Amino acid sequence: MTSAEFGSFTLVLLLILAAAHLFGYLFQRLRQPRVVGEIVAGIVIGPSVLGHFAPHFSSAIFTAGAGSKFPVLLFFLYNLGLLLLMFHSGAETRNLFGRGDRKETSWLAGVGTGLPFILGLLAVPWLPLDWLMGPARQHSSLVLVIGIAIAVTSIPVISRIFHDLRVLHTRFARLVLGVAVLEDIVLWAVLGIATALAKSGVIPRREIVNHVAATIVFFVVGLVLMPRLLRRINSARWNVLSTASPAGYLVVVLLVYSAVASAFDVSLVFAAFLAGFAVGADQLLPADALASLGRVSFAVFIPIYFAIVGYRLDLGKDFSLSMLALFVIGGCVVKLISAGMGARLARFRGLDAINLAIALNARGGPGIVLASVAYDAGIINGAFFTTLVLMAVITSQAAGAWLEYVLRKGWPLLSAHPEEIALATEPIAPRQLAA
Repeated sequence: MTSAEFGSFTLVLLLILAAAHLFGYLFQRLRQPRVVGEIVAGIVIGPSVLGHFAPHFSSAIFTAGAGSKFPVLLFFLYNLGLLLLMFHSGAETRNLFGRGDRKETSWLAGVGTGLPFILGLLAVPWLPLDWLMGPARQHSSLVLVIGIAIAVTSIPVISRIFHDLRVLHTRFARLVLGVAVLEDIVLWAVLGIATALAKSGVIPRREIVNHVAATIVFFVVGLVLMPRLLRRINSARWNVLSTASPAGYLVVVLLVYSAVASAFDVSLVFAAFLAGFAVGADQLLPADALASLGRVSFAVFIPIYFAIVGYRLDLGKDFSLSMLALFVIGGCVVKLISAGMGARLARFRGLDAINLAIALNARGGPGIVLASVAYDAGIINGAFFTTLVLMAVITSQAAGAWLEYVLRKGWPLLSAHPEEIALATEPIAPRQLAA
C-alpha cells in the first residue's frame, strides 16, 4: 500500500468512526440501543444508501481512493473489533456455567433453542421454498438455514447491549450469554452441514465430526483448564510482560487463543470469549489494565466493527415486505414463546421470564453472518438474504430497547437476585449508555 492509498484509507476510517459515534449518539438519545445506531451508520455510508444514491462519490471514497487492498483492511478491522468485543464480554462474565446456573441454562438452551429449531423444520411444508431458494437449489440446506434463523441468538450484539447497560457482571447476563454460547456451538455445526450439502450434495461426515469435536474440546479446555493454567503463568517470575505491560499482555493472550483456535478451525468468537473469561477470572492481573484496553476498544475498534457490519450489507439487492413480515413476526413469536417456556421450566416467573425471552430473541451478528454465508453458498436468494439481515437488526433493536426500558423504570432484570435489584434502585439515565 502506497502512502497515498494509506492516506485515503485514513479518510475512510474517519468517515466510518465518525458515522458510528454520531448515529450511536443519536440512537442513544432516542433511548434506542447504541449498537443499532452504529450498524445503521454502516448502512447509511455503505452500498445500501450512499452507494445507491451517490455511487460515484461512494466509489471515489471507498474503492478508488483506498486502493485495491481496501477490502482486506476493512475485513481486518472487522475481525479485530469482533475479537476485542468478545474478549471484554468474556472478561466481564463471571462464573459462566457455574453450578448455580447449570440447570437454568440447560432449560433455556434446550427449550429456548431446540424447540424453535424443531418448529422451524416442521413449518417447512407450509412455506413456499421456491420463494426463498437460491441458485444451489438445495432443499435440505434451505430447511436447515430456516431452522437456524428462527433459533439463533446473538453473542456480539447482546454482549454490547449488556456492556452499554452496565449489566455484563450480572447473573442475567451470565444466563443469556451461556445459552448463546451453547446455541452457537450446535447451530454453527448445523450451518456447516448446510453449506457442505449445498456444495457437494452429500455430508462429509468425517470433516463435520472432527470440526464439532475440536470445537467442544477447545471450549471445555478453555472454560475449565486454561483459567487455572493462565493464573500460574501470570504469577510466574519469568513472565515479565504481565508486569511490564499488563494491557499488552492481555492482547498477547487474546492473540494466542485466536491463533490456536484458527489452527484447529474453531470459531474465533469462541476463542476471544474464552480468552477474556480466563483473564477475567484472574484476580492477580491489574484491574486498570483491562479497563484501559476496554476504553480504547469501545471507543475505536468495536464501533468500527458494528459500522462495518452495516457497511457490508446491500439492502437494495432484493426486498419483499411480505417475506419480512412473515419471518419477523413468525420467527419472533416462536422464539419468544419457546424461550419463555424454557424460562418457566427453569422456575423464572413474570417479568424475569419476559426479560430472558426478549434478550434471547436478539439475533444480531450471527443472524447477519448466517444470511451472508447462506447467500454466498447459493442456499438462499437475495430477497431472503435481505429478510434475514433486517430480522437480525430489528430483533436486536427490540431487545436493547426493552432492557433499557426495564432498567429505566427501576425494575430488576431478575427479581430474586441482589445484583439486579441493586441496579434497579438507580434507574438508568440516557448518558449512562455511552460506551
